[in-house]
Amino acid sequence: MQDEGQPEHRIDRTGWPAGPWDGEPEDRWEGRHAGFPVLAVRNHSGNWCGYVGVPPGHPWFRGDSEHVDAEVHGGLTYAAPCQSNGGPICHVPAAGEPDNVWWLGFDCAHWGDIIPGIDRFRRPGDDGKEVYRSLAYVQEETRRLADQAAAAAR
Repeated sequence: MQDEGQPEHRIDRTGWPAGPWDGEPEDRWEGRHAGFPVLAVRNHSGNWCGYVGVPPGHPWFRGDSEHVDAEVHGGLTYAAPCQSNGGPICHVPAAGEPDNVWWLGFDCAHWGDIIPGIDRFRRPGDDGKEVYRSLAYVQEETRRLADQAAAAAR
């Protein structure tokens, strides 16, 4: 779902092998969970990344990804304000919601994650346990991160 006011985010999938990502028409999803804006954004390599926006006054606001106590797929790997260049890591605030949230996120490009845009780097003989982390997976993991953000605010 692309929100009004947010630029469209589409990734060129030229050269990607066929896979479960073919059934995922969106490259960006925005929602709300546990009182926070949440995002899932596919990057140029084809893997998904998930983000939660925390407002000023939250204990994680302006925290760096290495020092925020949260458990999420692969650990936190991102901490920054909205991308001012019109990038996809930003949101359209809901009524009463601040627009200057601090985004904390994770990516699904770790050992064992299938990355559609760089599938050519997989080696024959890998243990066969690679998994594609789908949009549904990242939405659920992002909601789990939002639940942790809500608990940290209490």
